[in-house]
Amino acid sequence: MKKKSLYFLLFVLTFSLICCRSNKLSNSDKGQINGHPAWIMQGNIYEVNVRQYTPEGTFNAFAKHLDRLKAMGVETIWFMPINPISKLDRKGTLGSYYAVSDYTAINPEFGTMEDFKKIVKSIHEKGMKVLIDWVPNHTGADHRWITEHPDFFVKDKNGKAAVAFDWADTRQLDYKNPVMQDSMVGAMKFWVKNTDIDGFRCDVAWNVPANFWQKSIPQLKKMKNVFMLAEGDSTYLPKSGFDAVYPWHMFKMMEKVAKGEKSALALDSINKENEKLYPENTIQMYFTSNHDENSWNHADFGTFPGVIHEPFAVFSQTMKNSIPLIYSGQEEPVLRALEFFEKDPITFKNFEREKFYKTLLNLRKRNEALSANASFRKIAVGDEKVIYAYVREKGNKKVLVILNFSSTEQSIAITDNSLIGKAYNVFKENEEILNSKERKIKPWSYEVFEY
Repeated sequence: MKKKSLYFLLFVLTFSLICCRSNKLSNSDKGQINGHPAWIMQGNIYEVNVRQYTPEGTFNAFAKHLDRLKAMGVETIWFMPINPISKLDRKGTLGSYYAVSDYTAINPEFGTMEDFKKIVKSIHEKGMKVLIDWVPNHTGADHRWITEHPDFFVKDKNGKAAVAFDWADTRQLDYKNPVMQDSMVGAMKFWVKNTDIDGFRCDVAWNVPANFWQKSIPQLKKMKNVFMLAEGDSTYLPKSGFDAVYPWHMFKMMEKVAKGEKSALALDSINKENEKLYPENTIQMYFTSNHDENSWNHADFGTFPGVIHEPFAVFSQTMKNSIPLIYSGQEEPVLRALEFFEKDPITFKNFEREKFYKTLLNLRKRNEALSANASFRKIAVGDEKVIYAYVREKGNKKVLVILNFSSTEQSIAITDNSLIGKAYNVFKENEEILNSKERKIKPWSYEVFEY
């Protein structure tokens, strides 16, 4: 009798420990800050163009880069669409990733479902997260729903599934159909349940109605503490549950400042606009390039060419209410537009910007003053038409950023008493005593100090 009681007691203790450990893991995964996954607040995103990343263009070939990206400081991997591509009305030889033919299958060009599950597991084992690109606004021209569920689509004048905008290889989904909406939610759940991804970047989110996001996002977040990123800057998107949106107004203004068409003061006007437009704690994903901007608009090699790139990259990595993005090959850097519908592999060889990005990514990771919800304070240290300076602060941590957005050397002086004294120069990797003495900052240069 005593022996049985002892066994029972051991069983109860073991079971309790397992449950306790499970709850700790669960609570960690479910942790949120201001309604967003806690893991994204000091995080970053790296966008992967699987087709062009390696000569093979597969998940398995890309996996060989994971340790390098982890060492660079990457925390979240965003895969461009991984679904099969429609053959009907296909653009080019390989077609657009955004013309999906099946929402619950893998593009055979990249590998198999098991290959994808394997790389997700590997990414998680390295302490990183995974987002997949989701295309909810439209399907490809021969998606199986077109024949199986023709009522899922908006009709053209001939009664056929209508082309979405002017994208001839796509067909517009009809969000007035509740069954279609439920089918879309089911397809998104499939990836969370079966592959354990950590969130979605939603393509053309701005053309999908609020009622769908209000219905789908809570269901997804109930399954897992997922991060939801909307391609779009409409105010209804964060109000409908998205964690982050695109900073299109700021990005366009950055381009104008880079060209000398606007002064650095114009960036303040966008900050003020954002404060009025968006709900408090809305996050924006800042970047100097992404797949669209690279392939169609020559970013970053054309929009922020040469030495102009770095101060804007620092800006995108340290701005208020932000999460920074790096696109495939920016660390090399790739100084050309990657083909969108053909094979056009990146050649990784020099990694000229790798240390630059590593410095910024690690700073954000270790210093909560660069968290998405850390405070922002603009300061004057020189000619504000060309010198943009600000302080990010949270808790007892502080980061000072000084950017010269001009082609001429500028004079700067720190007059804010709270910034005078000992600080760590992040890029020079040494401690300095900052004072109010006037000094020079080189053209298109930057200084970042950690307190």
